[in-house]
Amino acid sequence: MNLDQARFFMVEQQIRPWDVLDPKILDLIMDIPRHLFVEAGNEELAYSDIELPIGHEQFMMAPKIEGRLLQALDIDEDDCVLEIGTGSGYLTALMANLGKSVTSVELYEDILNHAKTRLASYQNIELLSGDAANGWEDGHKYDVIVLTGSTPTVPQSYKEQLNLGGRLAIVTGNAPAMTAQVITRISDQEWETETLFETDLKPLISSHSNSKFTF
Repeated sequence: MNLDQARFFMVEQQIRPWDVLDPKILDLIMDIPRHLFVEAGNEELAYSDIELPIGHEQFMMAPKIEGRLLQALDIDEDDCVLEIGTGSGYLTALMANLGKSVTSVELYEDILNHAKTRLASYQNIELLSGDAANGWEDGHKYDVIVLTGSTPTVPQSYKEQLNLGGRLAIVTGNAPAMTAQVITRISDQEWETETLFETDLKPLISSHSNSKFTF
């Protein structure tokens, strides 16, 4: 299989038809080989419209969902990003190319170690191990926060951790009916919510139990 051609077809047949039309996002997805972020043996599936396994019964988001979220977040070069659930590191890499820095938190050490290898060339990514489904109290506020697994409701802690004008990308609800949203902080006590699409995303493990989280 010609993987460059497969990446082109992914953009043109999956991502663009999902109303991802921002040239910056489309060009970025074309520039970063997704097959370098999948498990060995899955390279030929990297550009398919499916959620690929990454271990511990966790999965990469489908490419069209990653593209739609990135477009809605509108990350710029001065933005500091917090990602909850590093996973494969692919979305981490995309955001690091768009923003100033990315702090990414992953529960599973082996998944995190694979991501560290794939992201070794990036100087603006900090990879951390921890449980962050219900919050990540590191004393910092962020311009962009992304939760890569779903939660039943929106954790208030992440809304509070946004800078003014900051955006939170989150999927809320219970399977099979979940909603992807971008929540923007417009004042100290006010946030605006934009509903993007309906989906069904694997939940963060401890979003119900305050114990663990996952990609």
